[in-house]
Amino acid sequence: MPQDALAADPRYGRTAPRRGLTLSWRDPTMRSIVWQIVIIGLVGFVVWWLVANTMRNLEVRKIATGFGFLSREAGLPIGESMIPYSPADTYARALLVGVLNTLRVSLIGIVLATVLGTLIGIARLSHNWLLARLAGIYVELLRDLPLLLQLLFWYALMQGLPGPRQALNPFGSVFLSNRGIKFPWLVWEEAHTAALLALAAGIAGTVLLARRFTARQMATGQRPRLWPWGLALMVGLPAAVWAAMGAPFTIDAPELRGFNFRGGGTITPEFAALLLGLVLYTAAFIAEIVRAGILAVHTGQWEAAGALGLSRGEQLRLIILPQALRVIIPPMTSQYLNITKNSSLAVAIGYQDIVSIANTTLNQTGQAIEGIAIIMAVYLTISLSISVFMNWYNARIALKER
Repeated sequence: MPQDALAADPRYGRTAPRRGLTLSWRDPTMRSIVWQIVIIGLVGFVVWWLVANTMRNLEVRKIATGFGFLSREAGLPIGESMIPYSPADTYARALLVGVLNTLRVSLIGIVLATVLGTLIGIARLSHNWLLARLAGIYVELLRDLPLLLQLLFWYALMQGLPGPRQALNPFGSVFLSNRGIKFPWLVWEEAHTAALLALAAGIAGTVLLARRFTARQMATGQRPRLWPWGLALMVGLPAAVWAAMGAPFTIDAPELRGFNFRGGGTITPEFAALLLGLVLYTAAFIAEIVRAGILAVHTGQWEAAGALGLSRGEQLRLIILPQALRVIIPPMTSQYLNITKNSSLAVAIGYQDIVSIANTTLNQTGQAIEGIAIIMAVYLTISLSISVFMNWYNARIALKER
């Protein structure tokens, strides 16, 4: 090999000197810059043309643009809201109600689908023949049926329940009727809010202590007991705050008055059908992800854990699942995003999420572009937030060399 070639070979610890940019089409750097400028110019021209054409057509049709309509009175009734709302409020508040309704069903759905999917995925690998086959039937049946069809099925089932006077009473003060699910609910007071904040502070304190104890274990080989501190921070602190503020505890139980129930908590048929459909459908996919993650762990890990005298459950919880998480988390992120985006099908069963309220808003105001832009911004923000969190968690559990 010539001497100059050896000097330019990275394997010998040296790299070729960088050549300057020449104004010649034969220079690959020059060609790449020119092509990038041309492509950026074409994309910019297409975007400009689309915006200009849209604005011109709106002006010809005398359609107002802008988000000024958000401050106008909505006059839009909303069946369920997490914050106080009345038709006299503005469109902005109505859309906020829709965003909160979307977040509620998405976050609850993510938690429940994760738990159910994990259990079903583990059940598919069970040595119990009947349990494994039932889990397999669940997965194959639920994931092969369209989600919209499942939502309509569950909604029709909820509407098929008897009226309030003939409501089903499976246990206690819980009632099932075509008006929804009624159940006893705690009357919320300031003491409960203070206790909840104390619980959040206790959880944060426990996490910090766990990190400190882990560092001490790495340094000295001895780890202090965490559970007494965790119990005091997460149970004792909220209980002390609650007791100091009078320890209020009042249960509001539902009662049949006239043609409907009064008091207690309510899960509407629309919310119940949407949540049930999203959880059962997504759990079927999560189950396969969990099963694949467990199977990706080498069988020698099971054998080594068994040789240590660990039970089957301890092997799974302490050895297998922590390793399987590195395979499970990336595809699990996609399922969490799917739950959020699939919640937009709520419009088919009458649950008033951001899509339903935004559609009504744009029909009333004629602000179609702005309404669609709001929907896109909401889902983009939620999806990016989920992706950022899951990517952070995935990086945190990744294998790190010492």
